[in-house]
Amino acid sequence: MGQSGGADLRFRAGEGGEFEFNTGVLSGKLRAGGKSVGLLPVVHLPSGATLTRSMGFAGHYRVFTENHRYGPGAWYWPSEAQLKEDGSVEVRWPAAEDRPFELGAVYRWAGPAAIDVETRVRARVELRGFESFLASYFSEQFTNSLVYARGGPESRGQPAFLPAEESYGVWQMFPRDPSAVTLIEDGRWKIPPSPVAWVIRPSLAQPVGVRRDSKSALAAVLMAPPGDCFAIATPHQREGHYSMYLSLFGKTIAAGATARARARLTLTTAGEDQILELYRGYLEDLKRARHE
Repeated sequence: MGQSGGADLRFRAGEGGEFEFNTGVLSGKLRAGGKSVGLLPVVHLPSGATLTRSMGFAGHYRVFTENHRYGPGAWYWPSEAQLKEDGSVEVRWPAAEDRPFELGAVYRWAGPAAIDVETRVRARVELRGFESFLASYFSEQFTNSLVYARGGPESRGQPAFLPAEESYGVWQMFPRDPSAVTLIEDGRWKIPPSPVAWVIRPSLAQPVGVRRDSKSALAAVLMAPPGDCFAIATPHQREGHYSMYLSLFGKTIAAGATARARARLTLTTAGEDQILELYRGYLEDLKRARHE
């Protein structure tokens, strides 16, 4: 699903604060109804299948600092969005009395089937262990959930795409390293509403997760630079959310400082080896962008 000459990689302003897209491979809306619910719906034009459900792709959900949760999620915070000259969309959540930071995001098409999301935070006070939990919810055909990790029994200690089998528990988290486990278990996930008891799975080999349609072989690949993503989370493969999450940032941000975290969601029919090539290509894209 590479970029074609006729691909339209720009968002278009719609009604009521929505932004529409039709890349030739995917069509749908960003901020449906003017709300911060990510990309919803997303339709795969070659098959006609709707790929999203619930709250869509690449939506900003829970936000934490050390043992603290900021309300039910950024989905519900007041926000504003602007279409940029290059066809990207910039979203901004202003600081509030109970949120001592400004959150922002830029959505930009990297190809007809690849969306890049850059999340930014500006701290008004020191934010210890800051986390933005980026959420994607898939339609029911995406029954296979895998994370590229090391040390599982399936892989004999070698990096491999490990399945989120039900036998491991309902909610599974693949951390980057022991310090990531400390963040996950600092109490942030015990805070209501809807606390989650995560089962800690093997550590990430690279921050790459896959939700695959077992019938069509179409896969959604979520990826991020190693320094930007400290865990990938998923329920077991057939649990009714059919979701996957990237835990972004995972560090202390000084008062007055700005930090960013990047992620990409790509739709592909590639196999596992090719997915790793896509990830290496993504890292090369980021490297080139730094020097432009």
